[in-house]
Amino acid sequence: MQFYANIGRAPNTIVAYGRAVDDHLRFLADADTDPLVAGLDVVAAWIGDMLSRPNPRGAVLVHMDGGAGLANATVQQRIVAVRSFYEFLVEDGLRERNPVRRGQSGRRGRRPRQGLIRRVEQAPWIPTDVQWQQILLGAALEPVRNRLMLALAYDGALRREELVQLEVGDFEPAYSLIRLRAVTTKSKRSREVSYGSATAQLFMQNLAVRRQLVGRAGGRLLLSTSRRNRASPLGPSSWSKIVTGLARRAGVHRLSPHTFRHLRLTDLARADWTLDQIAQYAGHQDLSTTLRYIHLSGRELAAWFHRTSQSITADRERLLASLVAAR
Repeated sequence: MQFYANIGRAPNTIVAYGRAVDDHLRFLADADTDPLVAGLDVVAAWIGDMLSRPNPRGAVLVHMDGGAGLANATVQQRIVAVRSFYEFLVEDGLRERNPVRRGQSGRRGRRPRQGLIRRVEQAPWIPTDVQWQQILLGAALEPVRNRLMLALAYDGALRREELVQLEVGDFEPAYSLIRLRAVTTKSKRSREVSYGSATAQLFMQNLAVRRQLVGRAGGRLLLSTSRRNRASPLGPSSWSKIVTGLARRAGVHRLSPHTFRHLRLTDLARADWTLDQIAQYAGHQDLSTTLRYIHLSGRELAAWFHRTSQSITADRERLLASLVAAR
């Protein structure tokens, strides 16, 4: 964990890796197995345990198929972390081989090899127009700061960490632009995103409230108004709690902080942005990541298909018409 901290991995990544290794070591302790001698069979038993244990959030995640087993993404993440743990033991000469087998893609002519479990790629959930209206109606009852956060999260397709670390100086009101500093982004690459007129008005309203808290123009944009942490910068968990409350009030239980990002990128696809443009706006280095974020409905895809293939269809129909007169 200290090694990952030293090379600059995100704090959330380090916490997640630590949680994964701790879970694995607890399983080994219950199985009375030393990690220095644990084999693939023990690793497989640990994975089986994760896939069958009661999910602590199963009762509240109404969109899941059931309440058993950790999510596929969680299991994948823990396997990656534990593989790194065993690589550490191998490099230190405490083990000869790593028992956690690594998968391999079929790119560049290589033979693909399946990892320990198959990765499940679920389409991201985005709200319908009716659900979006419910969310906005619920948000209308929130303080101006929270309403601004929702608008910024959508307009800029911002991640939690990017949103809460915004500073007043990151905004260019004349051009309706936000400059995301490299240190605040997941990829450690700066980028620019835009915002609309409604967000601009909320931004100015929030600045007026902010002046009453701190009395200065610079620094973090989003500050706490509670008595306990008055004028302190908000953290990612604060935004998560705000969204949870909003989801409950709107009756849209699948709403999460990442929903606004998914919806914005999907809306850009609906507006006929190219994949490269959407990836640049989102800050994605890999286009395959962008594809996972975009979720167009079957009706939208069908309309897009008929619109773009109209000329091709006409040519095909003309050629097929020759069959009508054939004998």
